[in-house]
Amino acid sequence: MINLYNTHIESLSIHRVGNKSRNEGIFLSEIPHEIDDELMPLLKEFFLKPFRDKEENYFHFSHEADLEFHDLYQLITSVLNEPETVHEASKKIAKHLFDQSMHPHIKNGEVFVAFLEGLQIDNEKVNGIGIFKSELKYDFLQFAEGENQLQAKLEQGINLNKLDKGAIIFNVEKEQGYKVLSVDSNRYDTRYWLESFLGVDAFADENFFTKRYLKFCQDFAKDVVLPAEDKKEEVMFMNRAVNHFASNDQFEETAFMNEVIENPELIPEFRHYKTERAPKYSIEDLTTFPIANTAVTAARKKIKNVINLDTNIQIKMDFINPESAQRFVEKGWDDEKQMYYYLVYFNQEQKS
Repeated sequence: MINLYNTHIESLSIHRVGNKSRNEGIFLSEIPHEIDDELMPLLKEFFLKPFRDKEENYFHFSHEADLEFHDLYQLITSVLNEPETVHEASKKIAKHLFDQSMHPHIKNGEVFVAFLEGLQIDNEKVNGIGIFKSELKYDFLQFAEGENQLQAKLEQGINLNKLDKGAIIFNVEKEQGYKVLSVDSNRYDTRYWLESFLGVDAFADENFFTKRYLKFCQDFAKDVVLPAEDKKEEVMFMNRAVNHFASNDQFEETAFMNEVIENPELIPEFRHYKTERAPKYSIEDLTTFPIANTAVTAARKKIKNVINLDTNIQIKMDFINPESAQRFVEKGWDDEKQMYYYLVYFNQEQKS
């Protein structure tokens, strides 16, 4: 879990990178940018707000041979070891980004490289490097007073409410390629930022495993439980799955299956589905792992607990009190109308 509110921008370098395939150039600043007290809080919010509002899906630098051949990893390591070299390293980072800017849709823009102090990750304060890029320009009016006339002039600039691309590299897990967070608002070429420039893969930690396993369960519920039983059981299966994760610190697959899969005939189906689909979720050999509570909370918000009927009626199931659905909702078939029905028991209607 991260906390960026006490983060301080110790150093900031700004360069401009064009599109190499369009013969656009690169402009490198000779010295770091001097940030005044008025600009500092605005830039800090511009750089860091997208990461506070985003799920913590961590990446790490990765290379098919060895991290010693990963250019960006080596640059980041040198700066974290010697912070005073950050500006010279920022030029190399900008050049590296320029070399990857070959796709015709990639826009030119300003690149900001910041040395960050006071980052908090998993209750530990660390330093880190921020790399941010602004791409989209917006029109705005600038006004100037003449002798007896107010003049309006159309200019262009960046919107401080929207960061186009960014990455924060935390000085933790160095041997595994650090922990990296990334944002990308303009997904015209998703490979450009994550793969070509950053060169990262998903960081396989408890957060990653929890999310992937719950996503696997969600697809199993849709592909197997729903056709075998009904929509109510699909919803209730995911409710039991999420509650199992929420009430345990350690995941153990056998205990999970025994508690969550009420229909014993679906247990071999579950094992077969995992064997067949595991590579998609990177959980091939995963049977036990620590559970990340933040990932469970995020997954619960995304899982749909509504039964949509073709008669334009919705039944919303309560994930907090799942026993209500088991006790007070029944499904049946009406021979006269030739239609399914849900029978819902209650004592009185609740006031909204």
